Formats: sequence, C-alpha cells, structure tokens
Amino acid sequence: MINPDTIVLFVINSKAGNKSPLDLEKTITSHSLAHQYKAILFSLNDVENLEVAIQYQIILHQPKVVVAVGGDGTVNLVASIIKNTDVTLAIIPLGSANGMAKDLQLPEGILPNLNLIVSGKKVKMDLLSVNDSVSVHLADVGLNARIVKRFQIDKKRGLLVYAKHLFAEVFFLKKYRFKIYYDGNFKKVNAVSLTFANATSYGTGASINPDGILNDGYFEICIVKPFPIHQLLTITWQMFRKKLAYSAYFEVIKCQSAIVKCNKNTTLQNDGEIMGKVKEIKLKSLPLSLWILVDHSLNHPSFVN
Repeated sequence: MINPDTIVLFVINSKAGNKSPLDLEKTITSHSLAHQYKAILFSLNDVENLEVAIQYQIILHQPKVVVAVGGDGTVNLVASIIKNTDVTLAIIPLGSANGMAKDLQLPEGILPNLNLIVSGKKVKMDLLSVNDSVSVHLADVGLNARIVKRFQIDKKRGLLVYAKHLFAEVFFLKKYRFKIYYDGNFKKVNAVSLTFANATSYGTGASINPDGILNDGYFEICIVKPFPIHQLLTITWQMFRKKLAYSAYFEVIKCQSAIVKCNKNTTLQNDGEIMGKVKEIKLKSLPLSLWILVDHSLNHPSFVN
C-alpha cells in the first residue's frame, strides 16, 4: 500500500470508548521505523475545532493515508474531511462499538491494523449524506437513536450496558408515523425506528441491513414496524442471524435519495453521535466518494467488484 517515506497521519482520539492503550504511540512509531514510512501523530485532546485542526494537518503534511484511531465518530470525522480526495482512510478501532471496522472485517488489535497500511488494499466506497452531514456507517431515528442517547450519557461501556438501555426503551416503545419520498416514489409507514444504512450491521453484530453493499451507489432505509413485546427475542435473534428480512415487522427501501418526514420531533443519531431532534431528514447517496483500506486476503461481501 505504501512506499518508503510515505507520510501517514494518525488522528488519535484517546477519549474513545475503549481508551487508547498506553503503548499506542510507541507501537505506531516502532512500526513506522520498521516499514520506513513517516508517521505524524495528531491527538484530538483539547482541540476545539476538530475539523479545521485536522484539515490543517492534512494541508501541512500532505499524507497519503489518514488513520482514524478511535471509534465510529472519529472515523466519521476523518471521512468527512478526506472524501472526494485521493487520500485513503485507514482505521484502528478503539471505540465502544467499532461498527464500521466490523463491517469491513478489520482485525482486532493495533498491530494487525497497522500492517494493513503496508499490505492492505484500497477500495472505493459510498458515503451517505444525512441532512448535509456525512454518514459512513449507519444513521437512524427512533428506538436505536434513543438507546444511543442513553448510552452516551452512561459512564460505562460495553454490550451489557447497551442491552440495559435497550430493555429500558423497548418496554416503552414509541411509535412514529413517517412519510418517505424516495427516487420519485412515496410511502407512508408506522415504525418504531428507521435506519439509514450505508453499511450492514451495528457494532453489536446485529445486522439491520444484511444485503447492504458499500459501493453500489445506493443506501437502504430499514423500517422496523411496531411489534408486540413478546416478539423482541425473535427479532433480536433474526438480527444476529442476518434473517431480519424474513420478519413481518421489517421492510427495506433501496434508493439513491430520499426525504423522510416524521409526525413529531425525534432523535437522530449518525455513526454513534447524536445530531439532535428533527422532523425531516434529507438523504442522498454519495457514490464512490471515499478510499478505504481493507485486508486484501478477505472476500468482502459488502463490496461488489
């Protein structure tokens, strides 16, 4: 992937969910010396305007690769800046969920992901515009967005904490009425959540969009319809087994652009970050707008040739 003297910028979020390991900088430095590339380490700690600061580092150093070291929010931030350029995104997943890293089948650990800088292959993927903000992975309104909001407030992390907030929300399921205008079509739906999916699965491993493709020029609106509480375990099982498409409470709209209107204000989350409450969401596919590093030895079902 890189040649000697290639500049690689590491954007490090040490406040990510799993926290940056104490030997992170030492590991990166040792790896760069061993493989003869120039590593520039930039910490997001105490930086006020993150986007401007990262843009400045890119202009200053002209890196060929920018590595997002953190969670999905860090990946989103970097991708938003380098989209539609020749700069390639790499990921060292250190967040609570690391949904995009899991979708890309990235390895666990710092060193295996550093090795992809040297031996990985770069592919182009789509991004999704959500109310003029970039979504790399998944955005949604309704049930999961409210869980994410609870999760952000909680000082603890992990799947058990997410499950705790899931059960807290699911017993008071809120139902919404949506009007969906997409690619010249129109549909009314009642739903407990809508997921706007560029990728396939949540960081938990639960698949909300099992047939999603990251480079086909489309995104999916995944509709979870109101369901009785006794169906919760069945729906959860279907999500983890990638069988949700068989559920009577699930529907998918595949499109290139859409406007979604809700009957009331609802929380919108994007790549794990809360975007506030909205009544309207404007969506548009951004085809092949980001170079990203993956393991060349794996067959990625989320990409088409």
